[in-house]
Amino acid sequence: MNAFSPAEGGQVPEDGAQLPVVAAVDVLVVGAGPVGLTLANILGGHGVSTLVAEERETLIDYPRGVGLDDESLRAFQAIGLVDRILPHTVPHQIMRFVNGNRRVLAEIAPSGEEFGWPRRNAFVQPLVDAELLSGLERHPDVSVKWGRCVESLTEVDGRVEVVLKDTSGQRCLVHARYVVGCDGGRSITRRLMDITFEGTTSPTRWLVVDIRNDPLGEPNIYVGADPDRPYVSVSIAHGIRRFEFMVMAEETQGRAESAEFVQELLARFVPDTAGLDIIRRRVYTHHSRIAGAFRSGRVLLAGDAAHLMPVWQGQGYNSGIRDAVNLGWKLAAVAKGLAGDALLDTYDTERRGHARAMIDLSTTVGKIISPTSRRVAALRDGIALAASAIPQLKRYIVEMRFKPMPRYDSGAVVHRSTARTSPVGRLFIQPRVDTRTERDVLLDDVLGPWFAVVCWNNDPAAVLGKESFALWKALGARFVSVRPRPQLHWEGQDHPDVVVVGDRTGRLKAWFDQHEESVLFLRPDRCVAGACIAQRASQLSRALAQALSLTPGDLDAARSVLPVSQPASRSH
Repeated sequence: MNAFSPAEGGQVPEDGAQLPVVAAVDVLVVGAGPVGLTLANILGGHGVSTLVAEERETLIDYPRGVGLDDESLRAFQAIGLVDRILPHTVPHQIMRFVNGNRRVLAEIAPSGEEFGWPRRNAFVQPLVDAELLSGLERHPDVSVKWGRCVESLTEVDGRVEVVLKDTSGQRCLVHARYVVGCDGGRSITRRLMDITFEGTTSPTRWLVVDIRNDPLGEPNIYVGADPDRPYVSVSIAHGIRRFEFMVMAEETQGRAESAEFVQELLARFVPDTAGLDIIRRRVYTHHSRIAGAFRSGRVLLAGDAAHLMPVWQGQGYNSGIRDAVNLGWKLAAVAKGLAGDALLDTYDTERRGHARAMIDLSTTVGKIISPTSRRVAALRDGIALAASAIPQLKRYIVEMRFKPMPRYDSGAVVHRSTARTSPVGRLFIQPRVDTRTERDVLLDDVLGPWFAVVCWNNDPAAVLGKESFALWKALGARFVSVRPRPQLHWEGQDHPDVVVVGDRTGRLKAWFDQHEESVLFLRPDRCVAGACIAQRASQLSRALAQALSLTPGDLDAARSVLPVSQPASRSH
């Protein structure tokens, strides 16, 4: 038995067995923020019984995160909610760094849509979170309990016994095969696990002010690297404007939180500060921290509970969504008996390095924009302007090529090549394609929400062979043959389980032309788990079954646990 300590101030009843058991579920998600809600949508889509327990009585109704990237939108596409979320976004948001004279030092304006969506998007978090919450209504196996905090966790007999306490002090018991703490930077789950939260907290304070009826109305985001007082001005969807200002060391907390101070700072940008409709103002500090472990037994951490980073690249929210996407399919596979428990160990293996890279990048950008020394700021400005005069460097910044992309050297992947061009461990692209029944749809909508075996100009059934084909079919994989568009309607000897895709844009042909591998095994998170030439497909299939701890067992039983919901294809 593994007994985690009760939260500070909490008390575990001497006889926990006397508490009423209100639920027995596969997964208990602690926290109804964006990470917990996304994870619950993923699990619900695969028919995994899930309970979300949230300490608050309702969703947070004020803006926090303001930036979505293409990976997050791809995740929302996968859970069938992207069409509900898009109305709350501003796509292709440009970020401009300006100096104290408002001269542009650098501009980030990536134009490509490698993964099917704009790379930078402003959004209104409360409205997006509300869509994630309403999305749970589609899943009968998912429920939410508000006003419930976790008091204790005890791992026993292949499950976790969780004591929840409501706002009146009443306690109840939940039995869960796994618990995922998505309960923020002050995570009770992490404290109960006795996991360290290593890193630093910046001594510099920032004041954030959110305003309705945008007094400026200009689009995009400006990061003011002004030595007199660094600031940020962000245009968000639905007429919301966010300002952020550095609070100087000599300015007291009381002054920083006063309405007069806010008016004084805004007066530099807004002609009539008295007429502003302020949603909220808040002083905060930046944290650069990561948990010592993302898993302990049957309890795991995700989102801010696992890592915190400064806001400068807008990656705190997006990193949490990556956690949910990486962990969600693995929990579903284990809960449904398609994979062994060891698969969950790959979550920490895969996510830790990338989360750390995002923390480091965000911390570094903060150091670049925040000097208050005019001498240091002038030196920085000179370097930035010189760099922008070099086309290669300017393109590197504009296209956001400095952003670390997920790449898994180990985990639920099999590397057959050491070449830097190997696609294994990387996200696969998502162009628009045609099928024999639909035109101009995003590739992921064809691949479905689970595993997929993709071949260029070959029949996956023939390439895999009977044994490997039967294995992946039992696991619920989708089989896709990608061909040049003119071949789409040629009636050959295609296996009835194979979906034929026409490469309408030429991007898929170009991708396969740049790689020697022509057979791809794609995970549900659209990461390439393995890749090879056609004649090696069966051999690689066996290696993947071991690396992913796949245990499909009886084929008929495995077929009965295929994902229960798939996003509808969107034609444009």
